[in-house]
Amino acid sequence: MPVIEEIAAFADDLTTIRRDFHEHPELGFEEVRTSGIVAELLKSWGIEVTTGIGKTGVVGVLKGSTPGKTIGLRADMDALPIHEETNLPWSSKNPGVMHACGHDGHTTMLLGAARYLAENPDFPGTAVFIFQPAEEGLGGARAMLADGLFDRFPCDEIYGMHNSPFDAPDVVGIKKGPAMAGSNFFDIKVTGRGAHGANPHGSRDPIVIATNLVQQIQSIVSRNIDPTKPAVISVTKLNSGTAYNVIPETATLGGTIRFFDTEVGELISERIRALCEGVAKGYNVEIDVDIRNVFDVLVNDDALSDEVIAVARGVVGEESANLKTNLAMGSEDFADMLRVVPGAYCTVGHAGDVPLHNPGFVLDDAILPVGASIYANLIKTRGVAA
Repeated sequence: MPVIEEIAAFADDLTTIRRDFHEHPELGFEEVRTSGIVAELLKSWGIEVTTGIGKTGVVGVLKGSTPGKTIGLRADMDALPIHEETNLPWSSKNPGVMHACGHDGHTTMLLGAARYLAENPDFPGTAVFIFQPAEEGLGGARAMLADGLFDRFPCDEIYGMHNSPFDAPDVVGIKKGPAMAGSNFFDIKVTGRGAHGANPHGSRDPIVIATNLVQQIQSIVSRNIDPTKPAVISVTKLNSGTAYNVIPETATLGGTIRFFDTEVGELISERIRALCEGVAKGYNVEIDVDIRNVFDVLVNDDALSDEVIAVARGVVGEESANLKTNLAMGSEDFADMLRVVPGAYCTVGHAGDVPLHNPGFVLDDAILPVGASIYANLIKTRGVAA
């Protein structure tokens, strides 16, 4: 069972849709145009549509021809604050915003599955198509859950997928159990005393203090965390000052904590707060710390991971769909949905060697019918009543 014939027949339509989304990217919770197109397409195919879930989220419901389980499929719609540098004819027309992570492809693949199933409703159970906003660290999954996503649209299982330029085209992979890292984001503000650059003795220099703090933070993993439990701390922002001859009053830094064990994430957060408290006392300054959980650890159901591989092999072949063993330090807020409903999240490889979140990233449109076929076959296979 390779790519579904009917989906292959409208692959050009999927490419047109995907490139249109790519030309008009929208940031998290701003996906007004994107969600509007999604809703109208679903309605045009006779699918029941609900909008405004999690602000800009869309849910479509399609009942099959026979009773069975309710299976959810989820795609994310938001883009990134990146200025595109691909120079493609369908490059972003929204300066400073780009689909550099493939979410335009995710949305299109799910739309492809929805169209096929609407045109071929001889399947068991019910399909729930979930188009989520704001995956890129803004809490879109949690917003949909807070709006009663699974109370209003109960699902027995749920599945998602992500494109991968790191794997060969059409290679599908999934890791059982913990698969993607949980993540906390942190912001730290150092308030010292400003002074003339020629008279540093009159200051409490926040830049010196902040850079010292960066170095201390880097020792947390190596000297506090069990080395058998993977964790990463990255300081990704450090801002201060506006003039060459002025020692500023404040400095701010921020970054991310990644972990696969919630207790490890909590320990790292506690150590950051303790270090900041000690540095504040040592330098006689004020340091404010804000640490917040943004992503849960993504945990795939063991048995349902096997089911994804079985379905994927029917589309890409026996040798091209396999279980993974490597953990991914990247995070994905589909994890929040998996905490409520059992399911699994896989990757699908495609051509290209530019990494995700890069201004030169290009999605290979050949992935669209592949992902759509896997989604559609999950509905046909998993909807069968237990």
